[in-house]
Amino acid sequence: MADYILRATAAKGQIRAFAATTKDTVEAARAAHNTSPVATAALGRLLTAGAMMGVMMKGEEDLLTLKIQGDGPIGGLTVTADAKGRVKGYVFNPSVLLPPNEKGKLDVGGALGLGVLSVIKDMGLKEPYVGQTILVTGEIAEDLTYYFASSEQTPSSVALGVLMNGENTVRQAGGFILQMMPGASEEVIGRLEEKLGEIVSVTAMLDEGKTPETILGDVLGEFGLEIREKIPAQFYCNCTKRRVEKALISIGKKEIQEMIQDGKPIEINCHFCSRHYVFSVEELKEIFNKAAR
Repeated sequence: MADYILRATAAKGQIRAFAATTKDTVEAARAAHNTSPVATAALGRLLTAGAMMGVMMKGEEDLLTLKIQGDGPIGGLTVTADAKGRVKGYVFNPSVLLPPNEKGKLDVGGALGLGVLSVIKDMGLKEPYVGQTILVTGEIAEDLTYYFASSEQTPSSVALGVLMNGENTVRQAGGFILQMMPGASEEVIGRLEEKLGEIVSVTAMLDEGKTPETILGDVLGEFGLEIREKIPAQFYCNCTKRRVEKALISIGKKEIQEMIQDGKPIEINCHFCSRHYVFSVEELKEIFNKAAR
């Protein structure tokens, strides 16, 4: 089953919902960065959230960036998503290893520690929108629930999960975001809270073979669920050698000249997808000439 995101409404527009299955996306990130199980779980949760929050944006060129910086051994995470279901990201310390938490689960909260979640939305305006909240638990779903309530004044329920195989590949990944719209009745809010209290973890549901459609049906079926759109999701990085060359030009002639004087090719790696780009001395000379113009 290829990854995708559902956009839906329920209770005659009082609830909006997003649900995603992201196993292939998270596995692509794990393979690109060779992440440990707990790093895969952390990055996978944030990639899943980023993919769903990306399609919330209205403009085709809009970009969303989620950053977490913590004092735990993982250091932090960065994820970038667009409005088309494409997402990429990386972990500061991809090889971090921790024992399971008290529930026997991968200890994402312990890996992140205390810190800050930043949500940056670039919508083509002079300045991007930046919202920040503290990490409440470091488990990411709860932190985003708190972000939506405190920074966007939108009561929300966020569920995210990554389940690993024994050989450190991704078995399941996905999640959902449910949001109450302005004017939602107390009756709908109360009943939805009851329904959410009845459900098991999102990874357990995915591992049972449930799809985003059936997961939303379980939670929102009695509210008159209406699925509006199904959007493909994928791990996608738009880096190219040309883009890296532009970045080299921007660092300035002095630095490029020093690279040329070293007389050796240089290798630049993309943070987001770990692709390697090699520039020969001759290519560096051409870049220097472009920088000098």
